Amino acid sequence: MPVLPAIKIAGRRIAADVPPYIIAELSANHNGKLETAKKIIEEAKKAGADAIKLQTYTADTITLDSDSEEFQIHGGLWDGKTLYQLYQEAHTPWEWHRPLFEYANALGITIFSSPFDNSAVDLLEDLNAPAYKIASFEAIDLPLIRYVASTGKPMIISTGMANAEEILEAVEAARDGGCKELAILHCVSGYPAPAQDYNLRTITDMAANFGLVTGLSDHTLDNTTAITSVALGASIIEKHFTLNRNAGGPDDSFSLEPSELASLCKDSKTAWQALGKVDYGHKESEKANIQFRRSLYFVKDLKAGDIITADSIRSVRPGFGLPPKRANDIIGKSVCKDVVKNTPVTKSHLYKT
Repeated sequence: MPVLPAIKIAGRRIAADVPPYIIAELSANHNGKLETAKKIIEEAKKAGADAIKLQTYTADTITLDSDSEEFQIHGGLWDGKTLYQLYQEAHTPWEWHRPLFEYANALGITIFSSPFDNSAVDLLEDLNAPAYKIASFEAIDLPLIRYVASTGKPMIISTGMANAEEILEAVEAARDGGCKELAILHCVSGYPAPAQDYNLRTITDMAANFGLVTGLSDHTLDNTTAITSVALGASIIEKHFTLNRNAGGPDDSFSLEPSELASLCKDSKTAWQALGKVDYGHKESEKANIQFRRSLYFVKDLKAGDIITADSIRSVRPGFGLPPKRANDIIGKSVCKDVVKNTPVTKSHLYKT
């Protein structure tokens, strides 16, 4: 039997044979307020998420301060901004990282981040981050992946916009850099992304082709896609999380609110439990319902030695007698003891042959 791929983050084992690992992505949903960021962490813990994830960059570490055409955003949620303006607004200040890590640790929820350059990795190493996430748009930044891998920490790579060759290159870079615990996430880098774009069967193909823990980074507007992914083997689910979808921040509009995250945590676990194993036997919840199955019952009183005729037995509910398929075997045989009508036909009524 092949060894099941698994990784471990802060003591929590992540694999297909345990409930999915739920990551609440804080991203830019703090909207510039440290207390809002702390409240999001608190609500993620209450909802049952396994981890809260930050993004570690500044506008200067992720782009250039230019308003030329290629730096302009046209259409979508961030229409009219330059890349620099967007990331200046959206970034989580580096001086917030330590208090956020301390707050999450005090609450008992795992916290880690997506670094966007080497200096971000250095900051997170100083905070003893237990794992790293490579964002989809950075999946082609192989030097960054190798640098993260050199920490020896578990790594999750999101694959939005990456083709199969690029995913393989990212995986090889992680392995070459020394990463021993690696997972990949199927992702569609649309904000939001329509469910029909997700092609969730890709998850099973990724798991088969790469032999890694595989999950989903979900940018759809509800939980249906994420919960469905569990049935296809997703061991990790990541969703953006906010206190208020209408708060006006860069990522708020496609993020889950607290009650929705709580539902995701609960329902994804239920979906995983429902998968179970191959089992055709009676289940514990079925045992009380045996009376609703049909079986053979005597409908006449018989004396020991009497012949069982077609009109002396019937297929009826409940199911405590021999199965109806045995009727032709039983008709014509003699009973070995007296029989009272309305009792189930059992082997004890028949002579042993």
